[in-house]
Amino acid sequence: MFSNLTIEYADPCNLSDSIKFTFQLLNNPVVPLWCQRLIAAQQKYSIDDPRRFYGFGTLEQQQQFAVDTINHHIEVINNFKSVIEKKLNSVHDQETLNYLHWCFETHHGHLDKQDQSLFLSAPKEVKLSLCELNVAVHRCESVANGAKPRHVTTYYSLPKEYKLAKDHYQYFTSLYQFGTVYINYVEIGKTLENLAIDNDQFITAQAFKPFEFYSADFTVLFYNSTQSEVDALKEKMDLFYDNNQQFFIERKFSRQDARLAPGRIPVAKLESKYSESEVLNLVEAHQYIKSVTLH
Repeated sequence: MFSNLTIEYADPCNLSDSIKFTFQLLNNPVVPLWCQRLIAAQQKYSIDDPRRFYGFGTLEQQQQFAVDTINHHIEVINNFKSVIEKKLNSVHDQETLNYLHWCFETHHGHLDKQDQSLFLSAPKEVKLSLCELNVAVHRCESVANGAKPRHVTTYYSLPKEYKLAKDHYQYFTSLYQFGTVYINYVEIGKTLENLAIDNDQFITAQAFKPFEFYSADFTVLFYNSTQSEVDALKEKMDLFYDNNQQFFIERKFSRQDARLAPGRIPVAKLESKYSESEVLNLVEAHQYIKSVTLH
């Protein structure tokens, strides 16, 4: 049906200054399913935040922006109802970030359990800050973990109602390749990978959500991971599982359960005449998603 994906990147201060990159769609059974969701999203919704880029600018700039952003959303939420007891001073304060993610889950509510959440009674600007609190937490974690360059494109309002099939999990990978498009995690919660990386002690039955649903959301990674990084991640996940074994066994998740696989599923690969460094420079100058097109 489609063979390529084109993303148009623009200068956020001058949208007429733009550049297009073409990505060849890959040959795996998740690709056409993801394309269907992307088409469904574009028929009704716009991109939530066209400026959701990570890993560009100096590390100091990224750290300050991440901390300022999360504290802004905490202030907006608390001005409506004082429910968050901490502010963030550093992106390296993982304990506070875990607490803030727990606050998001509690007061925003999970995808199918928002009936008792603060989210329902909140005015529009507070609803937005509740949603953005989750994004802000993950931005801080991204910066703390090395601020690797990428961007994320989401359509939050598109219903998350389609699940991956059992045989889809064989396509998961955490050996990432530069310029590759991957489907995004769309649950409200954390996978085993997230819990292990964060060493999250706020783990609850509601907070743990394996990667089961897919949607139109995607991320483009502008870096390569190494086999040593993949091995270190697996070791960390194994340790977290072992330390919390009873929790996972009670929920019928053995360590070999495919739904606990790390990484993401790739759906497209960049085709470009530019070198990796040239692509990075071009994207850094055009940190706004102007259009996303299947063809």
